[in-house]
Amino acid sequence: MKNAGILVTVIDDDESVRESLPGLLNEFGFVARAFATAEEFLRSGVAENAKCLILDISMPVMSGPELHRELVKRGYSIPTIFMSAHPEFASQTDIREGAVECLMKPFSETALIDALKRALNLK
Repeated sequence: MKNAGILVTVIDDDESVRESLPGLLNEFGFVARAFATAEEFLRSGVAENAKCLILDISMPVMSGPELHRELVKRGYSIPTIFMSAHPEFASQTDIREGAVECLMKPFSETALIDALKRALNLK
């Protein structure tokens, strides 16, 4: 997989995910940035360069699906992978709309890399 320079952004209110997932993405060769909230991400200006978003579904203030809809409204078309520890959220139709995948926490490295390959059209 050719990943050098591909920015993957993780947005999750869970600190352990924000600390571990970017390290794993770096091991896969991606450039990773992590944010605690959707609002923090929106203020950062990173959306301009992000090639893929990995969003927690359930976050305070603005959820992952709400952020996805806001980005679409602003004219961004960034492939999105949702993640959740709650199966009931992952099964909701509106959450899957526009998402490449919805991973259930905890997910395997294989599941993550497969979702990234689909999101980024990598082989």
